[in-house]
Amino acid sequence: MASQDWIEKDFYQVLGVSKDATEADIKKAYRKLARKYHPDQNPGDAAAEEKFKDIAEANSVLSDPEERRQYDAIRAMGSGARFSAGGAGAGAGGGFEDVFGGLFNTGGGRTRTRYTTPGGGGGFDASDLPPEFRDLFGGGSFGGGGGFGGYGGYGQQTPQKGGDRQATTAISFAGSVRGTTIGLREGDGDVIEVRVPAGVRDGQKIRVRGKGHPGAAGAGDLIVTVQVKPHPLFTRDGDDIRITVPVTFPEAALGATVSVPTTDGESVNVKVPAGTPSGRTLRVKGRGVATKKHTGDLLVKVEVAVPQKLSGAAQDAVRAFAEATDDADPRRDLAARARL
Repeated sequence: MASQDWIEKDFYQVLGVSKDATEADIKKAYRKLARKYHPDQNPGDAAAEEKFKDIAEANSVLSDPEERRQYDAIRAMGSGARFSAGGAGAGAGGGFEDVFGGLFNTGGGRTRTRYTTPGGGGGFDASDLPPEFRDLFGGGSFGGGGGFGGYGGYGQQTPQKGGDRQATTAISFAGSVRGTTIGLREGDGDVIEVRVPAGVRDGQKIRVRGKGHPGAAGAGDLIVTVQVKPHPLFTRDGDDIRITVPVTFPEAALGATVSVPTTDGESVNVKVPAGTPSGRTLRVKGRGVATKKHTGDLLVKVEVAVPQKLSGAAQDAVRAFAEATDDADPRRDLAARARL
């Protein structure tokens, strides 16, 4: 801090203490005011921010015995003194700072600079903060580029990763079940390979590390939303796969073993019990979607197919069947069940 600033500022008044205040008095006053005017407690209040800086500045001088001694001496002498550059006894570049610098600066000629906030483009190292300040707000140092609300305590601003990017891709139903690898082409022609794990769901997001926007602490990520194309035969139900399989009336009535395709390209034999009604679902264990945590089943819905055209012989056979089963009435209790 320049000695001229010490002449102009009454740090005792800033902290609300007397000139003979003890170190404990100064510490107590500072803590109370720092909490009251801390920018986190007064977001967007420029006056409170300026007051907080003045409080920190006053405390940094008055809490240091040597700094306080120099401050008191300069204030006492400066109250009746006026100095100008090039005055008597001063060099060509002489002035107020030169006079008092020779009087009080020893050895390395220590000086202090006024605290600044990141919004003003400046900053100061953690060593410039008084111990009480570090105890209250976490220590560290200010860094440029953000307002007070951006600090998690008064630590140095951490370098940030770059932002994430978003992309959408469509894959086949088979690719969603088995897993696949796709290539996303950048605007400059580069291709980013994205590994899609087995069992990915429609709308699920996949994170590709380090393929987002660049940043000081590394690139962000690429977030890929996966859209699964519908399949003409299979549908997904959780980790289960559903399929509808047509069977003939004789197969449903007498029972049969039918071949059913699966998502892995193979077929599995499924036993249709005798008397199976249309719409019944048969379960084949372990032939659904396989993920790291669970493997689903294949759910086979039986649908009795009604022939659209019958030959004469087939028609005779159906009539014979109808006569043989004329005592069977599937609608016998329908009227009773329909009563309100």
